[in-house]
Amino acid sequence: MAFIGYARVSTREQVLDLQMDALKAAGCERIFSDIGISGAKAEREGLREALNFLRAGDTLVVWKFDRLGRSVKNLLNLIEEELTPKGVQFASLTEQVDTNTPLGRMFFTITAAFAEMERSLTIERTRKGMDAARARGRVGGRPTALTTAQKHAVRVLWEAKTVPVPEIAAQFGVSRGTVYKALKDTEPVTVPALATV
Repeated sequence: MAFIGYARVSTREQVLDLQMDALKAAGCERIFSDIGISGAKAEREGLREALNFLRAGDTLVVWKFDRLGRSVKNLLNLIEEELTPKGVQFASLTEQVDTNTPLGRMFFTITAAFAEMERSLTIERTRKGMDAARARGRVGGRPTALTTAQKHAVRVLWEAKTVPVPEIAAQFGVSRGTVYKALKDTEPVTVPALATV
């Protein structure tokens, strides 16, 4: 039984550090990755290598749902067609969900649906905000605060005790004060617990 990590970034300008740190802190023995590849793309070399490497009893771990797939349908299909037949479980650190139990599987489906809806709403709000700003002659805008998912990721990294606060702040592009506020806004989690499921 092993925890196998998968990390992905959509562009080559992005870095995997945040995801890699969180996956290592969660006890992943091996981590596969894709760089510069959209989550909407079905064929990803790193993901395919991870899926081929997984054995019965293993758990595929990601930092966040959207690292594995961009829609609920995509995530469910991957789990039902690739993981379940092999006896492999799935866990997401940010959403704190694993599919090791019937309740976990149900919660995964519900959480994935809400994550997709939140992504769509965020895109819609951003587009409307930019349109309104352009109508007023403004370009750009105030940087957005950390999302709920990012706050949970901050909590995971902080509780793992492997990444100092200044580095967490740098990885998210925020101040140390914002990191401390995120810690106040989130419930404690136990990262090492993943390694004992």
